[in-house]
Amino acid sequence: MLVKYSSFGNMDNNCYLIVDEKTNKSALVDCTEYSEKMINLIGDTELEYILLTHGHCDHIAGAKQIKEKFNAKIVISSPDEPMLHSGRLSLAVFIGGEQNDADADVIVKDNDKIIIGDTEITVISTPGHTKGSVCYLAEYSLFSGDTLFCCSCGRTDFPSGSVEEMMNSLKRLKNLDGNYTVYTGHGSHTNLDYERKNNPYMKEL
Repeated sequence: MLVKYSSFGNMDNNCYLIVDEKTNKSALVDCTEYSEKMINLIGDTELEYILLTHGHCDHIAGAKQIKEKFNAKIVISSPDEPMLHSGRLSLAVFIGGEQNDADADVIVKDNDKIIIGDTEITVISTPGHTKGSVCYLAEYSLFSGDTLFCCSCGRTDFPSGSVEEMMNSLKRLKNLDGNYTVYTGHGSHTNLDYERKNNPYMKEL
């Protein structure tokens, strides 16, 4: 499995391409925009899925057009699916973000599996930033969206956010077996052992 990434937009969103090297099939984790830069990130891989960590506009705005260009399937959790069709729920109307209404193709829940080639991607339900926030676990990589950041965590003061749920989600990630490279929705990458030792929110747990 290969992970490619780039940063997009005025919020410096990180988007990731998971590539199954044997088959060249891929999955895009979050889709901030439709642009040449995003198309170049996908490159000549066979994009099968757009895996959304949650439904805020800075993570979904390019999903509709990328789906159409590559014939990919949009994946999101049930609680956040309405954000694909509402600029209010996605916060686009409040922060001046772009809202391109899109239809979900796959609705996922905790422990569901997404398969690209020989690579298995597991859905981990991690509410807190939004009710439907999820992380994706693939081999030794954790794609944490806006749940876990380097020495921080996502905001909980948006609609459907919850401090209690965030802390429960961080505890769940902390208790995962082993060390994982953590690919965050914003900011620098990190690893789970480092966060266990240094993240002030995880240290409370």
